[in-house]
Amino acid sequence: MRHTTQIAFILLFSLFLHAPVAARSINVIPTPQSVVMGEGAFKLTSSTRIEGQGKGAGEVADFFIGKLYRAGMRASEKRGDKKQGSVIFKISATAPEGREAYALEIGPQGVLAQARTTTGLFYAAQTLLQLLPPQVEATAATDKSLFRTAPTWELPFLKIEDAPRFSYRGVMLDPCRHFIPVSAVKKHIEQLAAFKINKLHWHLTDDQGWRIEIKKYPLLTKVGAYRTEGDGSNYGGYYTQEEVKDVVEYARKHHIDIVPELEMPGHGMAAIAAYPWLSCHGDTVKPRIIWGVEDVVICPGRETTFTFLKDVIDEMLPLFPGELFHIGGDECPRQQWKTCDSCQALMQQEKYTRLSQLQSYTVGEIGKYLKQKGKRLIGWDEILEGGNLDSSAIVMSWRGEDGGITAAGMGHQVLMTPSSHGFYFDQFQGDYVTEPTAIGGYSPLEKVYAYDPVPKALKETGKEQNVLGVQANCWSEYIHTTDMLEYRLYPRALALAEVAWTQPARKNFADFCRRVDGDAALRLKAWNVNFHIPLPEQPEGCNDQLAFTDHCDLSLTTTRPLDIVYTTDGSQPTETSMRYVAPIRLERTTTVKTATLLPCGLMGPIRTISATKMSYLPAVEAPSGDKVKLSLYNGRYASPYILPAVPDTVITVEKIEAVRGQRQINSLLGKSEDYASVAEGYIDIKENGIYEFSSNNSQVWIDGLLTVDNSTLKVARFSPNKRQLALAKGKHAVKVVFLGGIFKGWPTYWDDGKVSCKKVGQ
Repeated sequence: MRHTTQIAFILLFSLFLHAPVAARSINVIPTPQSVVMGEGAFKLTSSTRIEGQGKGAGEVADFFIGKLYRAGMRASEKRGDKKQGSVIFKISATAPEGREAYALEIGPQGVLAQARTTTGLFYAAQTLLQLLPPQVEATAATDKSLFRTAPTWELPFLKIEDAPRFSYRGVMLDPCRHFIPVSAVKKHIEQLAAFKINKLHWHLTDDQGWRIEIKKYPLLTKVGAYRTEGDGSNYGGYYTQEEVKDVVEYARKHHIDIVPELEMPGHGMAAIAAYPWLSCHGDTVKPRIIWGVEDVVICPGRETTFTFLKDVIDEMLPLFPGELFHIGGDECPRQQWKTCDSCQALMQQEKYTRLSQLQSYTVGEIGKYLKQKGKRLIGWDEILEGGNLDSSAIVMSWRGEDGGITAAGMGHQVLMTPSSHGFYFDQFQGDYVTEPTAIGGYSPLEKVYAYDPVPKALKETGKEQNVLGVQANCWSEYIHTTDMLEYRLYPRALALAEVAWTQPARKNFADFCRRVDGDAALRLKAWNVNFHIPLPEQPEGCNDQLAFTDHCDLSLTTTRPLDIVYTTDGSQPTETSMRYVAPIRLERTTTVKTATLLPCGLMGPIRTISATKMSYLPAVEAPSGDKVKLSLYNGRYASPYILPAVPDTVITVEKIEAVRGQRQINSLLGKSEDYASVAEGYIDIKENGIYEFSSNNSQVWIDGLLTVDNSTLKVARFSPNKRQLALAKGKHAVKVVFLGGIFKGWPTYWDDGKVSCKKVGQ
């Protein structure tokens, strides 16, 4: 396609004035700061003229036309007729103040978007795209059946003046635990930019993997970028410097700054695996294959450590032109420093009395180096420990809000990213039985949306201006695929966008849900994003395997008010299936299939609930005493079905939980003497009733029935496999199978080995 300096493209549209229409709600996320609705609409057709006026405006016009072109709206070789209406992107000194501010006016003569910068115009273009039907995000590969009606390419008459509440609106991606390909990073950049997110925090180094090429230290990627998993497979990957440049340039075009993170002094196991002299004792290690915090850390007592860190920074800085540079600084065990001659000598030299001051020393030295290079240091809130933090450092408050409140009180600018308030997107979005395995915690959409990044304590002390912005973090321990990354991020990233951009008085969760579950859902689907749609849940706690002796009333709800459809005949639910309005009475064995239906017509995943009518399982005769027989099998077993017929050892123990504690895992490198065990004993049921069983063990058998089966789970944590049984009063046989090993980064030795048994209704 040919470009001109004034006019980017001419679209195959013509202008006509719509008959007056009532003012209506718009679907823009995040909500603009000021919207005045008019009556009528401007329609894009072949005569619509699209142009940029002012330096950089043509780039925004090109972006807007490119989006239309990708949706199937072809451009013309001839110029449009100004008299027939225009879409003008204009750099103007009279536009609203602020680098990211913009104004939009849509009327009979077309669209005038004004801003003082190309960034402001870019956000005006994103707002325009959201004012158009969601089909504007469709491509040739998009399933057009997503859309119920054909699009009318109209823009409502209105005036918008808009600017962000915070200058930093960020998302953190973690490719260290599970690698994120360049294509996926770019996809997220495009999607996040659509909702005016302007920072991508790229967590590039950690214990489990080093993800950026450093040419002076080639072993960082040759050794540190790959780990041998618990099952013996090799896992890893890294970004070449050329790939990093490509991503950073792609982000620049979408007005997103990439904030790189180089972890120090903790979370350095992958670097130490490549260069053991970075540690206090020259530890010969490998990248960590389990999650959590590693005791082997970088030594702050040797000058060679700082030579290394500065060399790495020198190669990273040309790749990342932005002002901000993240140095981590979190979760650093300090016990090795106690026995390190170099560290102890440094403490004496500096007259330090606390090990935390060594961490502060590391942060301070690197902070000074970054400042010399024209960069500004960001670190997690642990960088406050030890004192003497340079006033220019930005503190990222993740352990609740206290770190941010303390730092702001000291005069630091702060970024709020509290795990306690929903801003760790690796947490569950719904009941853990219905959700993929997560790290824990609970972060539904409403919790994210409700957050105010300016704590009350800062408002009361007049320090609210110290809050630079807000960020959500998406750690990837339990994100094994790019689809799962999307599932964790969206639509919570949209809630983050509105929290970060929109003034609190303009926020409204009900209207936000209208936009998310309608227009935005279709846009995400058009982008082929695997976003989260709530599954129907039982309000008293989810269970997919119910039992009853007479009848059962199945109650369903969702984490936000949405329609629920269901079937009871084994068929798949559809948009026309029965709507849930009251508890479902079940009087015979039934399979209930249910799903959530969005107002836009999209349906979420199907949840299957089996309800079994049964008689009480009779009690059995049990030997006297409460001893448990424990059979031990040496070695690692991936399935209970391959255990040998004869165990290596048989012992007697007091409790079923002893299945887990027969060996201890060595936290260093995740070494362990793997074994499996089978515990056999009895449980005493005090009265007839329906009992619910759950466990993280591989299997639980009750009276010979396989009751809990986790043998096919990728990660043996937060087992979703509960089951109810009808049990008569008395003794019942129980068998528990434990498989010891490291499964997808989670050591089953960290599970408690328990079997939970509770009477339903109590």
